[in-house]
Amino acid sequence: MKITQATLTRGAAAALAGLALGAVAAVPASAQGIGSGVVNCDAPGNKQVGGALIGALAGGALGSNLAKNDRGAGTAIGAVVGAATGSYVGCKMQRSDARQNAAYGYQSTYSHGGYRLAGGLAPASYARDGDVYRAKTTINVRAAPTTSAARVGQLRAGEDFEALARVRNSPWILVGEGGVGVGYVHEAYVVPAGGGRYAARY
Repeated sequence: MKITQATLTRGAAAALAGLALGAVAAVPASAQGIGSGVVNCDAPGNKQVGGALIGALAGGALGSNLAKNDRGAGTAIGAVVGAATGSYVGCKMQRSDARQNAAYGYQSTYSHGGYRLAGGLAPASYARDGDVYRAKTTINVRAAPTTSAARVGQLRAGEDFEALARVRNSPWILVGEGGVGVGYVHEAYVVPAGGGRYAARY
């Protein structure tokens, strides 16, 4: 039997189709496919959508290169494989973020100015700090850099905390837990310290 280039191309396309079916089958129902499946991860965030888009682009390019005589089919199949894989990986990342958030006592985060902030926290303009400070007295941790903002936590006298940043042109410090900004404290009530525990939340 004579093997032609067309036969090889059809074989490659069939192999890619098999990979696509296998990838989609491996993806949980909450993270499958393209379209609505890309946005129905059971954890909050947008990494699933981003992963699916990046995967579709990369998979389409790879599929096009592998199926040289039928680039259209190769691109389409590669995009399906890439989107399914990217969607699955993105959803896993969202679930990991959700577990970390729950461990620190907040339900969601968002990015602002290069920092991850707990949901409900007011953003500000930041200057990086990264030092450890100690509360001189029991003080409230606020949702915004002002004494009129809602209380989101508390530092006890002598308690150390992670200072992610300072609010520019302001005496307020962004308190961190696990690299996430969780509230603000006034610098008048803290002093530099080394090591220690982080701010309590409730």
